[in-house]
Amino acid sequence: MIYIFDNYTLDGNKRELRDGEVVIRLQPQVFDLLEFLLRNRDRVVSKDEMLAAVWGGRIVSESTLASRINAARSAIGDNGEDQRLIRTFLRKGVRFVGQAREVQVSSDAGTAKAERSADVSAKEPSALPRQAVTFCRTKDGVNLAVASIGNGPVLARTAHWGTHVEYDLGNPLTGPLLQHLARHFCLIRYDGRGTGLSDWSVCEISSGTFLEDLETTIDSLAVERFVLLGMHSGAAVSIAYAVRYPQRVSKLVLFGGYAQGHYQRGSTGDAEWAKAMTTVVSQERPVFIRAFSSLWLPSGTPEQVQWFLDLARVSHSSENQAKFATAVGGIDVLDLLPMVKAPTIVFHCIHDNLIPFSQGRQLACSIPNARFVPLDSENHALISTEPAWMKMIEEMETFLADGDKLV
Repeated sequence: MIYIFDNYTLDGNKRELRDGEVVIRLQPQVFDLLEFLLRNRDRVVSKDEMLAAVWGGRIVSESTLASRINAARSAIGDNGEDQRLIRTFLRKGVRFVGQAREVQVSSDAGTAKAERSADVSAKEPSALPRQAVTFCRTKDGVNLAVASIGNGPVLARTAHWGTHVEYDLGNPLTGPLLQHLARHFCLIRYDGRGTGLSDWSVCEISSGTFLEDLETTIDSLAVERFVLLGMHSGAAVSIAYAVRYPQRVSKLVLFGGYAQGHYQRGSTGDAEWAKAMTTVVSQERPVFIRAFSSLWLPSGTPEQVQWFLDLARVSHSSENQAKFATAVGGIDVLDLLPMVKAPTIVFHCIHDNLIPFSQGRQLACSIPNARFVPLDSENHALISTEPAWMKMIEEMETFLADGDKLV
């Protein structure tokens, strides 16, 4: 069955939601929920019915269900305040209240047999160009993998925990942002030492080598001026680079970052927590890395957590994960923050379980004229189906629009 409403088309057979000619990517559970609401739009459906239809009756938290409803609303241009299409009835359930019509699909041809003023057989988004992977070598002889993809102004992403340039572009957790950027920039990514396609057999991983790896990558490409994206632990490295090379960094985008690692924050509790996390990530047993994933993706579905686990598995050895955790715990660029000259935007999730919101706020307060964008999420790594993900994209587009436009 195909459902048509407003300018949207939901095709259950192809599992596609389109806004005119644009395919909207949905997390599977969000798609199933939206289709279920459309199919039962003549009545209010209860929480138990939604859980049975979408989750097979499994126990799911109220926050998880609410987040999927919010994601469905966001995908079709609705929100919890207006409830123009999806309305919540207190203590009763949820109903799709918009005007929608159904189109039967031919079983033999698999095509819709109905008239419509607009052509809903939209083209798929243009495929990404194939990325080029090369290697460069640091002064101490470590080979680093470097990936380049797309055209336009250069945007470089600083390496951080859990990167693999051949894998993270297609991983559903990390891929959406990278693919979005690659459609509008020449996107440069690299794996730091001990990670991804770079050399894993390394003696030292430290805040000093983090910066050296970024310097080596940029120098190898002879990039004169570029936007620098620092995510997670890569934010501090990006700050250090922007202060050392102010003539090269045109704009600075920071997400989920911090100026000081847990060992540097002057709190015994922070230091003990960092030691515990170092122990957790150094373990081979899945139960430990799953515990760590609950901090990165507390509201993630089992499928999304598996994306995270897959990325962690291919990105590091357990030995290098422990080295990396110790290194990020010792990060301290607090004194450099007032020296940043590049225009800066800081994103941080309000309920981040891994890096407290106060750390993002500190970056924005201390970097001159930095723009601060709080994001309503409890995840450390945003999922593309979250409303906060789209807010981040929109704010980033606005920030980069002057000379480095995304769209």
